[in-house]
Amino acid sequence: MISEKLQNAINEQITAEMWSANLYLSMSFYFEKEGFSGFANWMKKQSQEELEHAYVMADYIIKRGGVAKVDKIDVVPSGWGTPLEVFEHVYKHECHVSKMIDELVSVASAERDNATQDFLWGFVREQVEEEATAQGIVDKIKKAGDAGIFFIDSQLGQRK
Repeated sequence: MISEKLQNAINEQITAEMWSANLYLSMSFYFEKEGFSGFANWMKKQSQEELEHAYVMADYIIKRGGVAKVDKIDVVPSGWGTPLEVFEHVYKHECHVSKMIDELVSVASAERDNATQDFLWGFVREQVEEEATAQGIVDKIKKAGDAGIFFIDSQLGQRK
């Protein structure tokens, strides 16, 4: 059985993951409007990944005898700048999410819930990858400059 404190903390993370999904979907719409269909595709896939995180967390709470909840999802920004600025925002956001997941691990530790700690370590590892991917895209955009931005757009359009 999952503790109420841990259940509530994971439910807050579910809401955060859903907000992240909406954030990336907003970025996708913006990129599509701006003619960057590859960046738009990458963001749509990222949005789907964030929703999958929420589903997995909800399933976990239910398996542990708790109640998964969806809270109010705040509005996300809709106006963005250059592709570099957007991906710099993505990197900062992924770092923020990493801190949130780290806090969840701390709650699980304080609750002495080893199963949940183990479950959350999968998200910690995934966050390391997401941060590195976002930073890598930022670095590529910086190196490519204006002339290479459409090449990077094409590359990111291949994300499945």
